[in-house]
Amino acid sequence: MESNKRARVIAIYLPQFHPIPENDKWWGKGFTEWTNVGKAKPLFKGHYQPKVPADLGYYDLRIPEVRKAQADMAKEAGIEGFMYYHYWFGNGKTLLERPFQEVLKSGEPDFPFCLAWANHSWEDKSWVIKNQYQKNRMLIEQLYPGEKDYRDHFFYLLNAFKDKRYIRIDDKPLFYIYNPLHFKDVSLFIAIWQQLAKENGLNGIYFIGQANHKEDCSKILNLGLDGAARIGVSDVEETMGGAKGKFINIWLSRLKRYLPIKILQTKILSKYNYSDIVNNWTIPDLDSNEQIYPTILPNFDHSPRSGNIGLIYDNSTPALFKKLIRKTINTIEAKKDEHKVIILKSWNEWGEGNYVEPDLKYGHGYLDALRDEIFE
Repeated sequence: MESNKRARVIAIYLPQFHPIPENDKWWGKGFTEWTNVGKAKPLFKGHYQPKVPADLGYYDLRIPEVRKAQADMAKEAGIEGFMYYHYWFGNGKTLLERPFQEVLKSGEPDFPFCLAWANHSWEDKSWVIKNQYQKNRMLIEQLYPGEKDYRDHFFYLLNAFKDKRYIRIDDKPLFYIYNPLHFKDVSLFIAIWQQLAKENGLNGIYFIGQANHKEDCSKILNLGLDGAARIGVSDVEETMGGAKGKFINIWLSRLKRYLPIKILQTKILSKYNYSDIVNNWTIPDLDSNEQIYPTILPNFDHSPRSGNIGLIYDNSTPALFKKLIRKTINTIEAKKDEHKVIILKSWNEWGEGNYVEPDLKYGHGYLDALRDEIFE
């Protein structure tokens, strides 16, 4: 960690902003994540939608100048590097790999990176079609074919692991697993990769698994991963709502299946105030553990993808985000510098209203908040 920084902030980076044949087939010619972002509409008074990108516009990640501009902004804000989402569905099937592969092969931008295996199936979760609820449609299923596939996966990424830009913890390339608890072979997978890493000139791999509940952290560590990234969403909602709120939310989720669409769109929303999220987000006793890596969210609004059934953290501002950064940094200040890692979710997840890139409303506000708190 650089001596003038208080934390190692690594930002999750989504590669969805360019067309691919599969999305053309599923959603229509030229579809990218911008399609949902641009057509989003406010669902209640004061709802900030649509969210419009500022400096870079509705960019295409196939363009090197865009990727360079993103890296420059991130570096200025104190972000250590990007954590690129990586899709490997088994049997060698990848999607949306082009932006990262071009970064790897070209050597540009000269900005640190690591990979997050987004090991989940892709489904069509547009629940309402012509005012009728539909079952989810499987688009592409996440598979775990076995040892040969795990080895093939490792060698597919070996050049990336050996790249001088690759982010390391304890001198091991950092590899993040999105869904470790639903991967039955994950301990075998880790053992194979650790062996292959040492056979190929690395000191091993530093595995971090995403933990959606605080109880997940110990489960993940018991599987043999080196760390758990505490995402915190479910913990926060339960803390804020208590038993009564949890009970109400269960029944609201059931009602959503049956109420008329018109009522559903105007009356029932999974909405929280971002200031409450900030006040209840950190768990100091947990996040101070050397193997637990807290996650920070600048904002969250899933409605561009899900409409009225999305989750919304309302009234996020750069000032509140700055407060969250400060609180989170305080929970890790006693750790070794190497482990003062904070996961930023996300750099550019516009489809979930979850980004720090400049927009028309706040400009560089979220990036400025990061810079102000990260640098001593």
